Amino acid sequence: MADLLSTDAVQIKVGAPVRIDGWGGQPIKGKVVRVDPAGFLKVSALGIEEQRVRVTVDFNDPPQAWSQLGHDYRVVVHVTTWSAQDVLTVPVSALFRKGDQWAVFADENGRARAKPVEIGHRNNRFAEVVSGLTAGNRVVVYPSDRIADGSRIAQRGAP
Repeated sequence: MADLLSTDAVQIKVGAPVRIDGWGGQPIKGKVVRVDPAGFLKVSALGIEEQRVRVTVDFNDPPQAWSQLGHDYRVVVHVTTWSAQDVLTVPVSALFRKGDQWAVFADENGRARAKPVEIGHRNNRFAEVVSGLTAGNRVVVYPSDRIADGSRIAQRGAP
């Protein structure tokens, strides 16, 4: 059983794949079998009141993979809330707001071009691009306020 933030728990469906790690042993695979219908209040280590929801996970791995995992162990629980094949993504660090929509600076012959994009699903690392870019477009990550439409840009580091 894992106590997850209610804002995360509402995205979780029964049957979703789970990976448990950060407990000192090898990662453990499982699946969600229950998301409690009610939450409870818990005070974090920083003294912040958080609404939590209990999520029950069954292990997919054989008992020898998880038999040393004990009660109240600190673990990191990764629950897949969405997945798809052949999805165009950009790092969320490339996104910025332009008016009321998302945009990125795309590289067009060494110049930054602001391109509005429609994003779908996202996490803390990547966002699904529904429209506005095509595969192979290079984008500026962490664009500063010194970059404007038409600014000269150059690639740094590995792509």
